[in-house]
Amino acid sequence: MSDHSFATRAIHAGQAPDPLTGAIIPPIYQASTHVQDGIGGFREGYEYNRAGNPTRSGLQTQLAALEGGASALSFASGLAAEDALLRGILKPGDHVLLGNDVYGGTYRLLTKVLAPWGIETTTVELGDADAIRQALRPETRIVWLETPSNPLLKIVDIAATAEIAHAAGAIVVVDNTFASPALQLPLALGADLVVHSTTKYLGGHSDVLGGAVVFADDRFYDQVKFQQFAVGAVSAPLDAWLTTRGIKTLAVRVRQHSENAQAIAEWAAARPEFETVFYPGLSSHPGHEIAARQMSGFGGMLSLALAAGPDAARAFAESTELFQLAESLGGVESLIGYPPDMTHASVRGTSLAVPENVVRLSVGIEDVADLIADLEQGLARIDV
Repeated sequence: MSDHSFATRAIHAGQAPDPLTGAIIPPIYQASTHVQDGIGGFREGYEYNRAGNPTRSGLQTQLAALEGGASALSFASGLAAEDALLRGILKPGDHVLLGNDVYGGTYRLLTKVLAPWGIETTTVELGDADAIRQALRPETRIVWLETPSNPLLKIVDIAATAEIAHAAGAIVVVDNTFASPALQLPLALGADLVVHSTTKYLGGHSDVLGGAVVFADDRFYDQVKFQQFAVGAVSAPLDAWLTTRGIKTLAVRVRQHSENAQAIAEWAAARPEFETVFYPGLSSHPGHEIAARQMSGFGGMLSLALAAGPDAARAFAESTELFQLAESLGGVESLIGYPPDMTHASVRGTSLAVPENVVRLSVGIEDVADLIADLEQGLARIDV
């Protein structure tokens, strides 16, 4: 469906009506195995749910269409997707270059799970082209980007970084979870693979766990597909269906997320209680110009540094009402979190540690006046 717009592809790609009944929504194939027409006679290629399921196939087609990729694979979680990608492509002795603001779970996977297997990891400021060049090694296999990053909303120039990495023989992977394909298409900017926690904006309703890998071409598909099959961290049929349902409203949801977050960022930038507002939609953000060039909107995530320090940040995170205290992001409801002790606790005490006066907001699609009023009452309840 490459000749159709994003919103149209989100609704229709991989979602043909049921040919038997005409049901506009394809059925959930809640089956663990498939009858064979003789030994090895697979119907439409399906034999066992770990190897393939029609509901998951529909989601994978949908994901590839959204990102402009050649193919996609769906997994039980975002980290399961990352694990399959890394183990499918890397071998002992390989080196991975990461941003110094990478998601704590990704860093933990590489440094605690894959390091004993012989994978080396370096973190660097990916906004500094010279720092990237200096950190690259002959063994560097992957340059891993998050943009916007979690939780400090750093912006990386995907096209420029891909040019540097490719010149050194490295693969570029972009975690596109924060932006979603509604706002950013890394493959079109030179990335080789995209990963997602589909739990977040793609699912969009805080009711399903999932992950995905999307491929620009077929170079790495077989290796990662083998990991999906051999290790088995696949998305279940109902989970795949819930993710597909969420994706159908992605375009309109992300538009409202972005509009609300922009309003809140502008409100916060005028408040003395916040020493820094991390949001690429603000002209004061150091990555604003790059974000405006490679994104079609600035997204629903922002972080705030409390001028009064860590105690105030913790108290603020526990003082809001509509912004509910919880991990995760990207749902229709607004969430607030304290990354140093929640989403990024695994990098405490490392060079990736999040400043202890920072809270992270996942701005939902509620009425923005209600959301700002909630933040104002939260500030009023703490000693700032």
